[in-house]
Amino acid sequence: MGLSSSRVNFTGQNGQTLAARLERPKGPIVAYALFAHCFTCSKDIFAATRIARGLAEQGIATFRFDFTGLGHSEGDFANENFSSNVEDLVAAAGHMRDTLAAPTVLIGHSLGGAAVLAAAGQIPEVKAVATIGAPADPAHVSHLFDAHIDSIQAEGEAAVELFGRTFTVKKHFLEDIAEQKQKERIGTLKRALLVMHSPIDATVGIENAGTIFGAAKHPKSFISLDNADHLLSNHADAAYAADVLAAWAGRWVGRKAVERPVGKVGDGQVVVEESPGFKFRQVMAAGPHTLIADEPESFGGADSGPTPYGFLVAGLGACTSMTIRMYADRKGLPLDSVRVELEHAKIHAADCESCETADGKIDRIVRKVYLTGDLTADQRQSLLRIADKCPVHRTLHSEVLIETELSDP
Repeated sequence: MGLSSSRVNFTGQNGQTLAARLERPKGPIVAYALFAHCFTCSKDIFAATRIARGLAEQGIATFRFDFTGLGHSEGDFANENFSSNVEDLVAAAGHMRDTLAAPTVLIGHSLGGAAVLAAAGQIPEVKAVATIGAPADPAHVSHLFDAHIDSIQAEGEAAVELFGRTFTVKKHFLEDIAEQKQKERIGTLKRALLVMHSPIDATVGIENAGTIFGAAKHPKSFISLDNADHLLSNHADAAYAADVLAAWAGRWVGRKAVERPVGKVGDGQVVVEESPGFKFRQVMAAGPHTLIADEPESFGGADSGPTPYGFLVAGLGACTSMTIRMYADRKGLPLDSVRVELEHAKIHAADCESCETADGKIDRIVRKVYLTGDLTADQRQSLLRIADKCPVHRTLHSEVLIETELSDP
């Protein structure tokens, strides 16, 4: 399907600007997911990047961001805790709701998994929650700095080296993770749950997955990430996780495109709206059908749908084929199939001997009609002549009145 990636900034729980990235499919979006990264990691860690792109390639647009004080986000990590991370998640969901669409899928890696379990109840649109290598209790993370806990308790903070970097961990962080009632949250989740964990995870043991799974009510599923490390640093492991997540999420969010212009669209009516976050992409509703129009990447678009001229020429091709089919059926002609190929271009009027316009450029559409079946030469010519009688062909050759009005929102 292909995807596009864009940077996004939004306001976190304490007013800081948080850095995010949105991975979107170039085709229709079937759901929006919100991804929470692991403790002291960032949105750009390999597992987060690979999973977000894998989901986008299968139609699930995925929003991932740096928690306050991490990555490219503003703020001081030392002043944050698990509860503020959950608030950042809720803020991210609010930003998505206001500018894109609310997330229906939450995905969390490691402590991010604990955070999405805690945040789900505050995001009403969420239908499915997935955890990857998540601790059953946020307090589990304290084992990463066991040697410093006494110092933190006595002095209020300590410098701790985690995954090759030094962070300041304060006493309020320990107090906050100790107060979390995670088991109750899991038991009252009321969302589909997927628990993914590696049996050889040396950072968060597999017993955590068992505790989460046991506390949750159905519907719930477990997937073993055999031979994977905690960070899913192996490309194959991250790709597998993304594929499983997309297949599982599709069961709960469906496969119908979520982008659609707001409001009722009547029969025979077409409504077109800009797609938030894209330069040219347009979402179109034609009766009950949803379509996407865009410009190619060479013109600054995302190439997520045909151009406006592409739709115009496609309409002529579809009308041509339908008209030929109706005529052949009415006349009882042995027509097996119809294929219409069209090309549109701007040419100099001077190059057209039969055109009334003498100056400037004109539109030229070259239409090739392929007919298969046991047809005589006369029957083929009759079907070719009928192509010029299709309604769209006649409209393009007739005077068209277009009335444009400015309406209130």
